Parts: sequence; C-alpha cells; structure tokens
Amino acid sequence: MSQEEPGGWRVFVDPTRCIGSGICAGAAPTHFVLVDGLSRPVNEQIDPADAVLDAAESCPMEAIIVSDVAGGRIAPEP
Repeated sequence: MSQEEPGGWRVFVDPTRCIGSGICAGAAPTHFVLVDGLSRPVNEQIDPADAVLDAAESCPMEAIIVSDVAGGRIAPEP
C-alpha cells in the first residue's frame, strides 16, 4: 500500500486558502513553517506522519491537502 512506503505522502498547502493561523506549525513543527504569513510544507514528499494528518484536519481553512503518491486524498476527510 503506497501510504506505507517511505516518502509515500505528498503535502500541499493551498496559498489561496491559507490564512496563516499557524495551527499546522504548532501541530507538526517539523513539517510546516510560516513564510510571509502563510504556511508552507518543509518537504512536499514525506514519510507518513500522524502529526501531518492532525495538522490537515485542524486547519480552519482546509488549506492543507495530504495525498498518496498516486494522488489519492488522505486528509482532510472529504
């Protein structure tokens, strides 16, 4: 299953939706940084991490999209 492979997830932050709340950087500080008031993923391709799922589910604007390398959406829940 692709979710289990190293580097098996992709993280995208939609800059048109992000309001820079910083919840993601608080929930997953090794995966997200705020740059010029907006969130950015530290790496776009990552190993599976529960903290990233928490960040995506906690984002008030649903600006964070986590998918597997095949493009299947993992978080947030549709």
